[in-house]
Amino acid sequence: VNSEEVLVIASNKMGHGDDKLGEILIKSFIHVLTESEKVPGTIVFYNSGVLLASDNSACLDDLKLMEENGVEILLCGTCADYYNIADKISAGKISNMRIIAKKMEEAVKIIKP
Repeated sequence: VNSEEVLVIASNKMGHGDDKLGEILIKSFIHVLTESEKVPGTIVFYNSGVLLASDNSACLDDLKLMEENGVEILLCGTCADYYNIADKISAGKISNMRIIAKKMEEAVKIIKP
């Protein structure tokens, strides 16, 4: 786990274009991270990205595994409320924009797929 890196996931899809393909890509990206030796110390989810940490997400097992291995997972509370999933979050912890902004400010490297 590299504590100087922050991964920012702002959508439940990766890239622009076909939504189904974007969902497949983000799931694959998150899964590949679980197999990586150099995982970011913090993963921040905001906007529709918070959906990836909810009960019925295809990414849930991978996120839980990363969390067990020491990755800090932060979710935008405003976003979780907007999508009405605050009570359905199964990985990570609800946070706020002040903490998210601070994590990003302090990061040596920000990764955004």
